[in-house]
Amino acid sequence: MDVQQHLLDRQKWFVNLRFGTFIHFNSATFQFAEGEIADWEYGYENDGEPRRYPFDPAQWNPVGLDCAQWARTAKSAGARFGCLTTKHHEGFALWPSDCTDHCVKSAALKTDVVGEYLNAFRKEGLTAGLYFSMLDLHHGIGRKGCTPAGKELIKGQITELLTRYGEIPFLIVDGWQAPWGGPSFDEVPFEEIDALVKSLQPDCLLMNIGEQNGLAHTDVAFCENAAGQQIAPDFAGPGASCNILTKHWFWRQSDPGEELKSADWALNMMQSVNRQNVTFLLNLSPNQRGQLDDNLVARFAEIGERVAFLPDLEQLPQGWLRR
Repeated sequence: MDVQQHLLDRQKWFVNLRFGTFIHFNSATFQFAEGEIADWEYGYENDGEPRRYPFDPAQWNPVGLDCAQWARTAKSAGARFGCLTTKHHEGFALWPSDCTDHCVKSAALKTDVVGEYLNAFRKEGLTAGLYFSMLDLHHGIGRKGCTPAGKELIKGQITELLTRYGEIPFLIVDGWQAPWGGPSFDEVPFEEIDALVKSLQPDCLLMNIGEQNGLAHTDVAFCENAAGQQIAPDFAGPGASCNILTKHWFWRQSDPGEELKSADWALNMMQSVNRQNVTFLLNLSPNQRGQLDDNLVARFAEIGERVAFLPDLEQLPQGWLRR
């Protein structure tokens, strides 16, 4: 197999998806539903603040979990794929991991959310990928360092995600030599993790949200647009850009009554980034019952009434391989 050509084919495939949903649902849904903390304890990782919000898995109890509703909502907008936060920066895993007890097997509701999500999206004919944070406050993996045990935890959990659930077309990794924290490439080399991913699933794109140097350490350049990152005017792909309709990535108690960003805004954003060979991810944030609020469901349906995709990209620009 021509490795470079295979990567180019996979990059083109992802760019031609055009539009998907990024589902933020994890411990922060319960920890930070109100108060001044946005989505995670940034100050603990970056400013030496004491940890104030350790998560007790017993708090995890989304008794109305309805991943089928998430999939229907995504499909109603015209989204072609989804991505779920299997583990965010706090370190709580949404699947029953054999690598740690800090996961759903210790929770009030022990449902394998990763499995439920994948099944629901696949049933609706949608592509389903996963997100995984290397930055892990619970297990002490972050800017201050990563022990050999921490590295083995990372590799073990990635292996679980890529061997238990069938085809995973892409893995979005966060908190990895990123400006906001996480272990360095010296401690957790990109080449080592990329080789692991490709050995388990050769078709799986590895996307590193924290990479700031184009395609140096990622298969697809990732722009966290809602956090202020902007796509350079001369960028020609392959890329991904994510944004939110609410004020935060994870659900807040004020969300059901919030005035969301408009369908026009979302469609304009999608068309704008698509022209630069960047696929757009629009966030969905399930509530503490594990369901989407009515205003998000309605806005996604409104988007779907007017969504229109650019033609598939055939001729590839220069510079799509890692540099």
